[in-house]
Amino acid sequence: CAKNASSSKANHISDERKNEVIVYSYDSFVSEWGPGEKIKELFESETGLTLTYVNCGNAMQVLSKAILEKKNVQADVVLGLDNNCSQKAINEKILSEYKPKNADTIINPELKNILCNDWSLTPFDYSHFAMIYDTQSDVPCPTSLDDLLKPEYAKKIILIDPRTSSVGLGFATWTIAIHGDKLEEYWSNLKQNILTMTPGWSSAYGLFKKGEAPLVISYTTSPASHVEYDNTDRYVAAIFDEGHAIQIEGAGILKNAPNEKGAQIFLDFLISEEAQNLLPLTQWMNPINANAQLPESYKLAAPIPEKTVYASNKDIEIGVEKIMKVLEK
Repeated sequence: CAKNASSSKANHISDERKNEVIVYSYDSFVSEWGPGEKIKELFESETGLTLTYVNCGNAMQVLSKAILEKKNVQADVVLGLDNNCSQKAINEKILSEYKPKNADTIINPELKNILCNDWSLTPFDYSHFAMIYDTQSDVPCPTSLDDLLKPEYAKKIILIDPRTSSVGLGFATWTIAIHGDKLEEYWSNLKQNILTMTPGWSSAYGLFKKGEAPLVISYTTSPASHVEYDNTDRYVAAIFDEGHAIQIEGAGILKNAPNEKGAQIFLDFLISEEAQNLLPLTQWMNPINANAQLPESYKLAAPIPEKTVYASNKDIEIGVEKIMKVLEK
């Protein structure tokens, strides 16, 4: 993270800092195509506060920086921590509970409880993970995780490293939830069908769009972007009856945040209809606010699976180690 925010000492912060909310974020949120800049403009216009993002890289780097600084807190809010790393944030005691205004009427309690059991983190968007399928390929669309083991998918699947990507971790979690008792056997059989495992989502999806392989791990919402901007329904999310793993992204106030009041105002705004309406066409995730407007492309090409599958943080941690050992053989 490049910015060095001024710290608070002895509970005293400058007048300038009282009017600034510093948010640790991740790269895609603050990118030119992400929602960050539009949210900043609206927030500053409505509140008179200054919103400063610090791009920490990916969500795991957001968490790592917050943990490193917990004895000398620099930021007010961490943004992008999801249900697969929320427990670590809570265990590290870096978060302060806050329930945003109208949260009970805005947020589905089931989604909130998947993220965490209290209000240490507030969910702001979500999507299920799915294999995205190129309908112009010469292989059939898979209908289950077991289908991905079939010989017709040899070198036809693009995956992402679960150690460096939340999407990669999402696929690993999915296999742990479905095949936990036979995880190593599953991945041993899947290995021969993997074309490549990239470090991040952008490189994986870029290869997929170039036609390098007909299947890539992404989100159920991803095909909506092709309908919206490319005017094509060529790419579809393969929905599996056995269920899909889910990612729910949250934002939380750091314990001993220099501007706790400003952080609370930001979380209130983040789940408002005004902010949430920006997310579908920038984040390419479902907004958490039930009243937010979904574009037509979502209705056409962003299915929500009927069944969601889960794995505990402990099982995920152990499972990823097993998966990587299989792949490194």
